[in-house]
Amino acid sequence: MSKSLSEMTLEELWALFPIILCEHKNCWYDWYEEEKREITTILYDIDLKINHIGSTAIKSIMAKPIIDILVEIPKYVFMTDIKEKLENNGYTCMSETENRKSFNKGYTDKGFAEKVFHLHLRYFGDNDELYFRDYMNSYPIFAHEYEILKCSLWKKYEHNRDAYTEAKSSFVLKYTKCAKMEYGKRY
Repeated sequence: MSKSLSEMTLEELWALFPIILCEHKNCWYDWYEEEKREITTILYDIDLKINHIGSTAIKSIMAKPIIDILVEIPKYVFMTDIKEKLENNGYTCMSETENRKSFNKGYTDKGFAEKVFHLHLRYFGDNDELYFRDYMNSYPIFAHEYEILKCSLWKKYEHNRDAYTEAKSSFVLKYTKCAKMEYGKRY
């Protein structure tokens, strides 16, 4: 009898859901737009800002085929209320702190579904990913450097998502800082 996802160790989950990079696909934007409409319907009574983030939102670079979505909410809204609504509509809460929650959708006991989403729930203004995304899209040379870095880390950390993310963090922080200097308080 196989284990359910909730019963698996982190190592078992990483083996079932390895890091996979593929060429940029135009359908990713459409998948984001479809899921944005779904989220807007689920959270219809809340003032939201929803944005496509992550590498699938950076034009023309290789990416994990997982659509990252940033959902920002007002500080007066309880994240626990949002959590319940999302979980009742196919999302699984994977990590949470007082001011941040992360959800997945499209993970099955047989591996990835066709469409996979990571939803990042935050309060308004906790949105550095928007600066990084816009900077990478504005400066293709830096986006290409990012792609090279990701590819160099891919096989090394194929079964360790945390280490993969950590190995990219100094690059992301550097260019997020550049973006904030150039864009000011855009968001």
